[in-house]
Amino acid sequence: MAEAEIVEGCRLPVLRKNQDNEVEWPLAEILSVKDLSAKKLYYVHYIDFNKRLDEWVTYDRLDLKKIQFPKKEAKTPTKNGLSGSRPSSPEREVVSGQLFHLQQDGFSSTVCKQEVPLTALTASRDLETLPAAALAISRITQTSGNSRKIPELILPPVAAPAGGGKSLPVPQKRKVEVVSPATPVPPAPETTQASVFPQNGAARRPAAPAVPPGRKRKSNCLSADEDSQDSSDGIPTAPRMTGSLVSDRSHDDIITRMKNIECIELGRHRLKPWYFSPYPQELTVLPVLYLCEFCLKYVKSLKCLQRHLTKCNLRHPPGNEIYRKGTISFFEIDGRKNKNYSQNLCLLAKCFLDHKTLYYDTDPFLFYIMTEYDSKGFHIVGYFSKEKESTEDYNVACILTLPPYQRRGYGKLLIEFSYELSKVEGKTGTPEKPLSDLGLLSYRSYWSQTILEILMDLKTETGERPQITINEISEITSIKKEDVISTLQYLNLINYYKGQYILTLSEDIVEGHERAMLKRILRIDSKCLHFTPKDWSKRGKW
Repeated sequence: MAEAEIVEGCRLPVLRKNQDNEVEWPLAEILSVKDLSAKKLYYVHYIDFNKRLDEWVTYDRLDLKKIQFPKKEAKTPTKNGLSGSRPSSPEREVVSGQLFHLQQDGFSSTVCKQEVPLTALTASRDLETLPAAALAISRITQTSGNSRKIPELILPPVAAPAGGGKSLPVPQKRKVEVVSPATPVPPAPETTQASVFPQNGAARRPAAPAVPPGRKRKSNCLSADEDSQDSSDGIPTAPRMTGSLVSDRSHDDIITRMKNIECIELGRHRLKPWYFSPYPQELTVLPVLYLCEFCLKYVKSLKCLQRHLTKCNLRHPPGNEIYRKGTISFFEIDGRKNKNYSQNLCLLAKCFLDHKTLYYDTDPFLFYIMTEYDSKGFHIVGYFSKEKESTEDYNVACILTLPPYQRRGYGKLLIEFSYELSKVEGKTGTPEKPLSDLGLLSYRSYWSQTILEILMDLKTETGERPQITINEISEITSIKKEDVISTLQYLNLINYYKGQYILTLSEDIVEGHERAMLKRILRIDSKCLHFTPKDWSKRGKW
């Protein structure tokens, strides 16, 4: 088959090597074709693989024997009356519809295909009706054929609320062992990269602010949420009142599906972006984009960067240092007071966060930058952002550890710090949904370790089973009650025994938790935190 016959939208197997350096031929979709040095290059997205693996490939890596051509159908009109820019391809519209439906219910098929099953969701809603359910604890493990006891939590049955609310369902004739096999605690994934966003069905975003000079870009380069301000019938919707950066993916453009930056130099590191980021068009054709590691200003050449560094006086993020222990510091940045820095940070973060929608109104956000100190200054390691006012108890909007610092425990440190702030504020918090794949792993690992740490430290003087409520766990950890319940279900600890709901910790759970905690060296010291929460409902503080 001639190269000219391969068009955008085709699907076919493409040669690639996996992590074990083994050859495989996964199905991929052609997103773009370009000519370079008298040969064609094809930008491919591997179906059912994360977008960060997308790449340009040569003709010899394509398996033309199994090619699937795109279906011919009417092009989808856009709000400007022009034809849609992305080609039609098999199954795309079906997948998109499923994604929207799942996100409306608070789950996302792109986050983890094995989220919480419907049966577990039902049990979770039932457990939420037990704000004061007592949890009794005992221990049973196997040691040389003898038995010793490990935590087992019991939820006594509670009568149905007088207002007609739901009570815990009582299973009929269900046989349950005292100690049931439980899923081991997953190894702590030091990698973290989460973009956490809510799917606000009724909320609307504010009118788009004026784009600062030098940042004007074509309308088709806007990310999905910016194109979705108009309703399907062409009538503009009301302004959205929350500051979330969620992207509903329903207006994904072919341009935003492709990486546009080849390489970023940030301090002593060179980063290879994973996703599209709306940097100015003229910078996307450069082999390397240079960033000042202190103010995050982007320039087109090394000479421009050197000239900028002679004028830039910053040696740390432009905000208040609210935490320092050893070489680790956290700085609080107000998105209104430090708008340029916040916008540059969002542009950088978008290179590694797929679900995030970037726009220039950073006023409703606070940014918490984690840095590592040396003789040259405070170098950015990662960050998380949060809304100044969140009606849904969100304590994180976006969270990212930069690739050079991943798999070193910094991700869990960022998560722990976000909950430490929630403790000072006297609130329980949760990250915005959906979580990215790496973010979901990191949060599940953090929740599991934190909750198991609480349960295994419970003791009583009388020798009886200690008791604790789900609400008490939530208050101690500042983890939202729904996340506590979902974590217990994920670990497969909830069982029904002798008319009571019990949580049983097996030896595998205990040993797995102990191994994970030995690896977790970096921890937040609350004594080193100097933070005073503000009441952002008073507009004068903005």
